[in-house]
Amino acid sequence: MLRRTFTTLSAAQMAALAAPSGQQTEVALITHADGPHLGAYIEALAKVPEAGTVSLCDASGGAVAAVKKGLGEKLEDVYKSPKELFAARKPSIALITMEAAIAPPAISAALDAGCHVMAEKPACVRVEDFEPLAAKAKAKHRNLMLALANRIDPVMQEARRIVQSGEIGKVYGIDFFTIADQNRLTSPKYHQSWIAQKKRAGGGHLIWLGIHWLDLAVYITGSKVQQVAGFTGNVGGQPIDTEDSAAISMRFENGTLGTLTSGYYLDRSKQLFFKIWGSHGWVEVNHQTPNPLEWFSTKDARPAVKRFTGATTPSGYTPFVGHVIRSAMGLEAPPLTTDDSLHALRTVFAAYRAAESGKTQRVG
Repeated sequence: MLRRTFTTLSAAQMAALAAPSGQQTEVALITHADGPHLGAYIEALAKVPEAGTVSLCDASGGAVAAVKKGLGEKLEDVYKSPKELFAARKPSIALITMEAAIAPPAISAALDAGCHVMAEKPACVRVEDFEPLAAKAKAKHRNLMLALANRIDPVMQEARRIVQSGEIGKVYGIDFFTIADQNRLTSPKYHQSWIAQKKRAGGGHLIWLGIHWLDLAVYITGSKVQQVAGFTGNVGGQPIDTEDSAAISMRFENGTLGTLTSGYYLDRSKQLFFKIWGSHGWVEVNHQTPNPLEWFSTKDARPAVKRFTGATTPSGYTPFVGHVIRSAMGLEAPPLTTDDSLHALRTVFAAYRAAESGKTQRVG
């Protein structure tokens, strides 16, 4: 994953918000053996000062030892079901990291208990399963967030500021690329995992990794995706029934046109980059280079390529979870909203429909 951190605040403001508030709140962690990114969430709950006691729900029992080891005295108790947990405890926020096919009932139970929810994406295998959860969250005035932590990367913050301040003028087009390694797909253990099975995961690279960049495209440009077309496939030929490759074209509500290439192509590591062109310049982000953000604006008195020199940290799941918890406590705005999360999923599933039908699809 990319490095990560908050929304439209300056680096100084983000640093201030990241400081301990002196307050704590109770957290529910709902997961199972092999919960996605579970190790990162355990680390975050251990380190975020606002995370007080943690109640664990793990019907499998397979995650208990790791959570106990990682959280120590912060772990309050262990429960076998969300119903049992919420009958005994009253957390303000639930972190849910589960297989996509079985996540919706846990999310629903947390919302019914009055919790804000951060759910590891995709949190469903059909958008129709997430839509009523989003409606319930809004009806209960709770926030339902997917773990789209790239929004809080300071580099993405600055890219958003540049684009939305008008420095490069009207946005004309975007190209986004999120490329990971093909090697992971060759493991028999991966072949047997839920993430390699469409009925359990909802899809492959696009819904697991591409969704981050679809969301960033919206977050940085300030315009939602309106229509999508494209293709998905298994170009590597591994024995999985999820896609390892997706090529998506998009039309945004403001008229911008763009593309996303999302795939498992490399021998190792990742390549993550994008470029945005406007009527008065361009912005480029590439975390694989010494200068992760460069831009050019003809609005400058002496136009020249500029480079981001600010801090690229704090980033990662730990600060993201910190922002999520503080937002549940009413100490700051959430890093993303229920509608943001729903739109990201609607875009992904519209792309799948487009690939299956060969026809352009509307989002939403």
